[in-house]
Amino acid sequence: MLNQPAVKRSDIVYKHMRDPALLRYYYKVKTVSAINEFAMEGSSPADIFVGRFGYPYVHIGPLIPPEFGDTSILGTPERWHGKTIEDIVNFRSKLVRGMYLTKVQDVEKGKMQEQVRDLALAEKSTDAEMSFAKKPFIKLELRDEVQPFGPSAQMKYFNVYNMRADQKMEYLYQDTDAKAATAVLELYQKGTNVSKIQRGLAAGLFGLKKNRKFVPTRWSITAVDDTISKNNREKVKEYDSVDAIYAYYHVALDNRWLILFIPGNWQYESIEAFYPGTVWNEDGKHVSIFGSYEGYHGRSTYAEMGGCYYSGRLATTEKLLNLKKQAVVLILREAHEGYSMPVGVWNVREYVRETLTTQPVVLYDTNQMFSFIESKMQLKRNTWIGNSRVLKELLVQKRLSEFVN
Repeated sequence: MLNQPAVKRSDIVYKHMRDPALLRYYYKVKTVSAINEFAMEGSSPADIFVGRFGYPYVHIGPLIPPEFGDTSILGTPERWHGKTIEDIVNFRSKLVRGMYLTKVQDVEKGKMQEQVRDLALAEKSTDAEMSFAKKPFIKLELRDEVQPFGPSAQMKYFNVYNMRADQKMEYLYQDTDAKAATAVLELYQKGTNVSKIQRGLAAGLFGLKKNRKFVPTRWSITAVDDTISKNNREKVKEYDSVDAIYAYYHVALDNRWLILFIPGNWQYESIEAFYPGTVWNEDGKHVSIFGSYEGYHGRSTYAEMGGCYYSGRLATTEKLLNLKKQAVVLILREAHEGYSMPVGVWNVREYVRETLTTQPVVLYDTNQMFSFIESKMQLKRNTWIGNSRVLKELLVQKRLSEFVN
């Protein structure tokens, strides 16, 4: 598990509600008419949430909409490509979070803990019911690590029924001699969605029997992205370098993504620029820029920019494995005003993946590279250089054209 810093960018809570998307979100969750004051039932997308406040005593519980049927899209970020922020808000605002306080080590104790595990094991949408100690309440604290959800309530009762377990997940759950990292990598290699693996880790499904525990959802997301991308990275290092600069560009959710694969041994850097009016720079007058870097041997401290760093590393190492190449990787992201609320760190993983499916522009020297950056991004080259270790180092090395075929 990664060591989490006391404070980082993703700890900032976006509380203001001037944006129409947030107003729609608030209105929707406040008026979910199908929820009885003290009970509800529906088909969960096999989604759960584990809190982190009060650790090692945390709230665990299901995410359930007041509707039946195939609700899997509500909990599967891998299916949200092409959706708008409003679409995502509408998906997630349907989900009511049940809360039950437990000690993280008590993963094998009690009926509530068992039901949460069963839901995380489920192969598909699963019928469930719960009753509340009080009427579900709305607490608009939106964070970039996790997807938003609707009202929350302390649970008195929770039951899952008609559940069929995912066989791959169940096999690793029953293997109490396999380490958690082993289970994560095996499921990933067998094609299990990253979001599903993250839920399994949060629910305490994996690891040596004596070490199993609930993991806060925020931490499980980053831990899985980190574990998989580290493994991918070591495989990438076995390949030859790319032979030119490959530039991939894409726009999604009013984010401009420019990803560069540059000749050289593995390095990785991700830089995010948030314009005034966006989620991390709502009242600012200037662009806020965050970035993190690692060299050939990785890094030993948690990335300054938070979980987005690891999800971007996962997506870029996937592409390099597919190409059978290694590279110096640089992600440049500009978030413009249309990115009006945080929707979860998944959007970095999925939109970097999507960007890397586009046809790259092949460039052969640094002048071409900087011209391309300025043609696609609003910030000028000197701003990117001033915030990028990779770009600074390129400028003090030989001209790229001298060692690119």
